[in-house]
Amino acid sequence: MTDRLSTRFAACAAQGRAALVTFVTAGDPDLATSAGVLRALVANGADIVELGMPFTDPMADGPAIQLGNIRSLGGGLKLRDLLAMVADFRREDDATPIILMGYFNPILAYGPAKFAADAKAAGLDGTIVVDLPPEEAAELAPDLAEHGLHLIRLATPTTDAARLPQVLAGASGFLYYVAVAGVTGANAATAADVAAAVARLKASTDLPIAVGFGVRTPDQAAAIAVHADAVVVGSAIVDTIGAAAEARANDIPARVGSLVAGLATAVRNARRREAA
Repeated sequence: MTDRLSTRFAACAAQGRAALVTFVTAGDPDLATSAGVLRALVANGADIVELGMPFTDPMADGPAIQLGNIRSLGGGLKLRDLLAMVADFRREDDATPIILMGYFNPILAYGPAKFAADAKAAGLDGTIVVDLPPEEAAELAPDLAEHGLHLIRLATPTTDAARLPQVLAGASGFLYYVAVAGVTGANAATAADVAAAVARLKASTDLPIAVGFGVRTPDQAAAIAVHADAVVVGSAIVDTIGAAAEARANDIPARVGSLVAGLATAVRNARRREAA
């Protein structure tokens, strides 16, 4: 289907480059600042935004994002507040794809059917639910499909040829390849490993391949952007927010914007430099 995600990936492909996907935890360090950060991400070159849904037990996340969850929850953020923030953003930007990333428990508590309806109304484009494997997807997938929302799946270095068809069944939007075993913010995979993994996945799906976990610097992002359809950066951005919040800085969106601008430039120029 033609929607924000497919339109954005097509536009990036037409420009001969990968997309930059940025992750932040919604409500970190507070709701007003988070709304400013969301706008700064897009203004400085993020093509797609993953908006983290704070949770008390973020098992796939490393220390940086765990702390971001603590800051957000400490400020009292609820799922309805996240949806309201997205709806407010949509009043000025109806083109940038926004994906909700998190864990199933808050969605279950909210009610999967109500969540899907409210997510669509707010202007979300889909979800990445880290702890909802394909075998349990019926808990949410039909509700998302009813409202035209993407269910984005994760593949890892241990997703073998026998497992991959189950991961891909019902997946849409893009496939998120977790490039390293472990939690977010871990060491980045080598460019050679990423190239081999992307080639293997592309042999089995036409979905765009986004690569993340452990990508922190412009050089790392550029190395992945040569091979993947998208590069995901999260922990480095959340670290920037955390350091600024600890220092009680009042320019958090600007600091995030500066970091993202460097990442965006590296991603956009990566293939041209590789070909030179």
